[in-house]
Amino acid sequence: MLKLDFHPAGRHFLQIPGPSPVPDRILRAMSYPTIDHRGPEFGALGLAVLDGIKKIFKTAQPVVIYPASGTGAWEAALTNTLSPGDAVLMYETGHFATLWKKMAENLGLKPEFLGLPGVEGWRRGVQADLIEARLRADTGHAIKAVCVVHNETSTGVTSDVAAVRRAIDAAGHPALFMVDTISGLACTDYRHDEWGVDVTVSGSQKGLMLPPGISFNAVSQKALAASRHAKLPRAFWNWAEIVEMNQQGYWPYTPNTNLLYGLSEALDMILGEGLDNVFARHRRLAAACRAAVQAWGLEIQCVDPAVYSPVLTGVVMPEGVDADAVRKLIYERFDLSLGTGLGKVKGRMFRIGHLGDCNDLALMAALSGCEMGLRLAGVPLRASGVGAAMDYLEQHESAPRLKAVA
Repeated sequence: MLKLDFHPAGRHFLQIPGPSPVPDRILRAMSYPTIDHRGPEFGALGLAVLDGIKKIFKTAQPVVIYPASGTGAWEAALTNTLSPGDAVLMYETGHFATLWKKMAENLGLKPEFLGLPGVEGWRRGVQADLIEARLRADTGHAIKAVCVVHNETSTGVTSDVAAVRRAIDAAGHPALFMVDTISGLACTDYRHDEWGVDVTVSGSQKGLMLPPGISFNAVSQKALAASRHAKLPRAFWNWAEIVEMNQQGYWPYTPNTNLLYGLSEALDMILGEGLDNVFARHRRLAAACRAAVQAWGLEIQCVDPAVYSPVLTGVVMPEGVDADAVRKLIYERFDLSLGTGLGKVKGRMFRIGHLGDCNDLALMAALSGCEMGLRLAGVPLRASGVGAAMDYLEQHESAPRLKAVA
């Protein structure tokens, strides 16, 4: 058997914006013996995770769990609610918004891509006023759904979902509202019910700190009603049978039992820390990372501070510097993985992930590897980003750690 050893001494630093590092607690939970997915023990597990995940989405409505990637949950959102030829308004914020649009085309829908021109649209969040204007012009209500990406993983931009809901309401339009928060969930505040989202799409491998392999649809009653009349073909993705069997904690197919063990542990960790504390931790680490990039004198991919992502920071290279070559050097010299630029920004930037199971020292290690690699690559730096990040973290305390009670 051919053995490939890519594991040098020490711990690999996985600082891409997902999959994020999986904590030891979750890995241990996933190692439990597999049980009968039709037995009583599994039913109890199923009910527990279905209840717990609602707290993360901030919803009282059903959350459908699939043994699939986030791409599967994209497809489930579209196929459960729409019919062939339906018009869908989608907003271009980056690579993943683009992929969702391509999927809609492949499914026989008619997506319309709205957004700012060129690369500029990949440096800012969703412009809710553009959505409102387009919906006002759709007097015949041909548009059946509005789809946006909450946290665009390719660019480091977190859009204002509540503002999009207000835009749809201001236009008096009945379109369904669908949101991809695959990388935003459990990293930054998200409110499925309060923000009036009809279908929220997410996945396991980002803020939930699990391996890839679980995806989610949080579903409103309006979306469930639409699913009863939707004509796009669906079988595996069909909400109706899943929601029905979930009432007893089971699924109509074999679920990914051991990943659900991991999900149960992840929910305990996140809810034990407290969602507000989790969000504050992400904001603090993101601010420290941006302080480093600004000290280096490099551009941040997102140009609007109001929508800086707490999940990742996109670092733009100077003209003539190949970002992928810099990433390769950093990986080979320091065993540190950084996210590549995607789509329109490939080769122009790299991405530092600071999400999930991340703390001060993990971020500082990543920034140290970046700084050494940038210097080795000959990228001119104005000052030490490592020092700037240290200063920020020293001056901004984290939430107090829980203490054992005697």
